[in-house]
Amino acid sequence: MNRIEFILTMSAILFVAFLLGWLAHWLFTRFTRVGQDDMGELERLSHELHEAEEARDEAITYLHQREAALTNRITQVEAERDAYMDGLRAAREEAESLRDA
Repeated sequence: MNRIEFILTMSAILFVAFLLGWLAHWLFTRFTRVGQDDMGELERLSHELHEAEEARDEAITYLHQREAALTNRITQVEAERDAYMDGLRAAREEAESLRDA
């Protein structure tokens, strides 16, 4: 094999390798390309996800407000209970002192 044949053989091998690489790249991009229908579906899913996140945030805010209101109400009821218990204790003591007298 002389020099010219070697150069032509190597050129042919490199050209075939280039064509195979180009074909592999074309096939890869062809199969991994996102279609217009898929883009619409992704857009719809992202919109629904955004709405769900907003609804979750609103629900969390409502729950925090409701919890604060219920905690406040519990505090008021406990204060009223304590006041009633103090009044009842005072009435019992007064009734006991009147019985003793």
